[in-house]
Amino acid sequence: MNVIQIKNPGPMMTIQDLGRSGMLHAGVSRSGPMDAPSFRLANALVGNPQESAAIEFAMLGGSFAASAPVRVAVTGGAVEVKIDNVPVAPWESHWLMPGAILSIGVVKGAVWGYLAISGGLEVPVTLGSRSTHIRTGLGGLEGRCLQKDDIIEIGEAFSSPLMVQSQPRIFNGDVIRIVPGPQADYFDDANWQIFLGQSYRVSAKRDRMAQALEGPQLSAAGGHDIVSDGTVFGSIQVPGSGLPLVLMAERQTTGGYPKIATIATVDLPKFAQTPTGAPVRFVSISPQEAEDLLIAERQASKASLASLSKKPDPA
Repeated sequence: MNVIQIKNPGPMMTIQDLGRSGMLHAGVSRSGPMDAPSFRLANALVGNPQESAAIEFAMLGGSFAASAPVRVAVTGGAVEVKIDNVPVAPWESHWLMPGAILSIGVVKGAVWGYLAISGGLEVPVTLGSRSTHIRTGLGGLEGRCLQKDDIIEIGEAFSSPLMVQSQPRIFNGDVIRIVPGPQADYFDDANWQIFLGQSYRVSAKRDRMAQALEGPQLSAAGGHDIVSDGTVFGSIQVPGSGLPLVLMAERQTTGGYPKIATIATVDLPKFAQTPTGAPVRFVSISPQEAEDLLIAERQASKASLASLSKKPDPA
């Protein structure tokens, strides 16, 4: 049995795949990666199917050892990666040999990083997914964040050369596109002018469930309590504090605060990767524009995965 050992875990380090669908009625949100394109790319670089389970971490990667030769790739942001203290590049795959230590440093210019290992991580499938859902203790490794000395079985890998992504993803700009939410009419023109006309900052109060924003307060007509209704990844709630709260991959499935808007799916990875303290500005687009943008992004992502190139043989 081939395994990967967590020598030192980074913050909020969990096992994720592409997520758990069809369980909203049971109060279980999809979970899955906060930045799905970076997750898919990490798997592609090591020759895994896109849905293979990999490791997600926040801000700092930690260190790892493998019991057998495996290909590894780290994506998500500009991050220092070393194998036995020798620097290697992120956004491409490398061999990790038994006895060697893979070290992943601080994520720069982003928040969430991904470590894919050839063969994927063979934790049990729970409700159709290997994704960790911390809130309910489901999936992953015992439904929790990874800890020091955890050992995870690795699946059988497909034969594949070492690969490189020639143009790593860069999250530039502060504009986040939104569509009006189900309670958009709870907010009058003056509040919409504030919401769209002024900047917010991403608060340090953030995790896989939600990201709080700091900035101008909003006021909902009739108050900030509603009959609970469904939420989605990217719902922007406005609680009694008046400060927007963006629901993320591991959100609750219903909420009792009015939702002024929803972040366009195409911009969810960019928003999730916005560093703490960085500004964001919201721009309203139509649902049709949001759909068109998502289709174009998925086509570009597919082309990017198809354009991965084989690394040259070492001299």
